[in-house]
Amino acid sequence: MTITQPDLSVFETLESEVRSYCRGWPTVFDRAQGSRMYDEDGHEYLDFFAGAGSLNYGHNNPVLKRALIDYLERDGVTHGLDMSTTAKRSFLQTFQDLVLRPRDLPYKVMFPGPTGTNAVESALKLARKVKGREAIVSFTNAFHGMSLGSLAVTGNAFKRAGAGIPLVHGTPMPFDHYLDGRVPDFLWFERLLEDQGSGLNQPAAVIVETVQGEGGINIARAEWLRRLADLCARRDMLLIVDDIQMGCGRTGAFFSFEEAGIVPDIVTVSKSISGYGLPMSLCLFKPELDIWEPGEHNGTFRGNNPAFVTATAALESYWRDGSAMEKQTRARGEQVEQELTSITEENLTDVKEYRGRGLVWGLEFHDKARAGRVARRAFDLGLLVETSGPESEVVKLLPALTITADELDEGLSTLARAVRETV
Repeated sequence: MTITQPDLSVFETLESEVRSYCRGWPTVFDRAQGSRMYDEDGHEYLDFFAGAGSLNYGHNNPVLKRALIDYLERDGVTHGLDMSTTAKRSFLQTFQDLVLRPRDLPYKVMFPGPTGTNAVESALKLARKVKGREAIVSFTNAFHGMSLGSLAVTGNAFKRAGAGIPLVHGTPMPFDHYLDGRVPDFLWFERLLEDQGSGLNQPAAVIVETVQGEGGINIARAEWLRRLADLCARRDMLLIVDDIQMGCGRTGAFFSFEEAGIVPDIVTVSKSISGYGLPMSLCLFKPELDIWEPGEHNGTFRGNNPAFVTATAALESYWRDGSAMEKQTRARGEQVEQELTSITEENLTDVKEYRGRGLVWGLEFHDKARAGRVARRAFDLGLLVETSGPESEVVKLLPALTITADELDEGLSTLARAVRETV
């Protein structure tokens, strides 16, 4: 692909230096549909990024777009704080009927604000309020958001440093496989809890991702998650599952923790819950935890009614028969795994490991800088992929769940070429 030099001057002179994704993809995007994006010069890119997991159903999904346009054209409420609206009622009823009841999940639903970190902040506040304790346990290489409470339970040193103040009341523990199986699961955690001299304050809660996306596609075993849930129950700690990126079908089932057969006390959901890339998040929790006072946690944009509309359409379209969606995602995941196996065999001395579930996969290299070079070459070839991990050492694949088998093959072939053409 021949790329003409785009005009990036206004971004470079006016926009803050904090911008990041645009540095790896130096073009000006103009249109998007399905799994493809187009820049203003008409160049086409296959998208294996999906809005960092916010576009599980692709760009401008026609069913969701139609529902949104119809709602706007009839002057449906767009901004509603936490007022009762027809759009919110429709979402709540559909979410209960298609997601919660079929899974026998008793959760109350809270709309904490438009972003994932809003959901995490509300979960941490609620856990502390319920238990009357401050400490929260998180895990190595976790990522939970960029606001101060979320950063305190995030592992990445670079992101934590951006806070500019001490991040307190959070204690990290080893995630699954962190010690390469040399130490029994939770041995250190249990010992600290038992020892009055350990210095660990009794935690209010433990927060965990079942698959660490930003941390490098680190996957917790179902057995490990079950042991964690049991530990929390025995030690009077709430279990919070952060399903912001891995929920809404990304790993196969609607919730990523379903495979482990656990029922967390609190679940945070965002990114693809709106289905259309519109800001929306949920904090779900067991009814007995709902001890909020009215207005104790609020936000101006927690009632994003256009997002309720597209979220309802997404649930109706893809989760009325959730088994079909799950089956397709797992089949696509097997397709990815086969190609990553081939790439690994072709580059045996270069590839350290590949790992994934459903439609989230990572390809890690021995040379930590190699992932960035592969991502840049993939962009030149018309494929959008990002990197993840504490040193950006993993190429992260996050295509839309609606991607076709042919599109997936095309993107994986491009990835294989990008690996071959980098050193």
